[in-house]
Amino acid sequence: MKVILITGGTGLIGSVQVKYFLEKGYKVVTTYRNKDKFLGLGNHDNLFGVYVADLLSDNAAQLIFDGLQSLGLSPDCLVNNACDCRWHAMEQDGHVAGECFVNQYKINVILPYELSWKFVHAPDSRLKKIINVSSMYGLVPHNPQLYVNPMTETPLQYGVAKAAMIQLTKDLAIRFRDFGVVVNAVSYGGVDGRVDEDFKKRFEVLTPLRRMMKPEDTIPAVEFLINEESHYMTGQNIIVDGGRTVW
Repeated sequence: MKVILITGGTGLIGSVQVKYFLEKGYKVVTTYRNKDKFLGLGNHDNLFGVYVADLLSDNAAQLIFDGLQSLGLSPDCLVNNACDCRWHAMEQDGHVAGECFVNQYKINVILPYELSWKFVHAPDSRLKKIINVSSMYGLVPHNPQLYVNPMTETPLQYGVAKAAMIQLTKDLAIRFRDFGVVVNAVSYGGVDGRVDEDFKKRFEVLTPLRRMMKPEDTIPAVEFLINEESHYMTGQNIIVDGGRTVW
């Protein structure tokens, strides 16, 4: 039975994917910092959790690695999905505090890199697939027409970090090739679940498929990259955004 490690598995996207892959018969390990949210994923024999109080801590990757070791599990697939919306903040004049830039990089670049490195180089490694969850904002900037207050609602530090994650994907695909590990990314468009109706209407006008993604729309691309059918793909970024970035 394959083991999938999904970081940030209690969030909007992560929770949907955790439940889906459990139903598909995988063993799923996820990180969490809120026990109630983890318990909200349900009681399942093949669900395992690793508690990490702060993914920004310097030893977060080691804690996750040690957590799987203590469970006697070695991942076949790593999905770097964790996100922390606290660091999306911008000041009233549109300036981004340095702390927000640094912490976006820690979550979206440094943690995925450290986790990938540790599991690839583990003596008993079974890792064959790494999937980095990026965003359309790693490809294009925010569109001011979508926001009421674009100066304060468009966290450029998030887009810059997601762009770096896409570049990390390409670089690791080369560096891990001799280990038999393929590395790919998925860049999602706007996911419904955190915005009001007015925002959704503005989004629909700017998107060819005229709607935001449903959380379950995030699953097919990840499932494809996990499955053996994608064995000849590495260093790629699959864009799943309803056509948002083609306009």
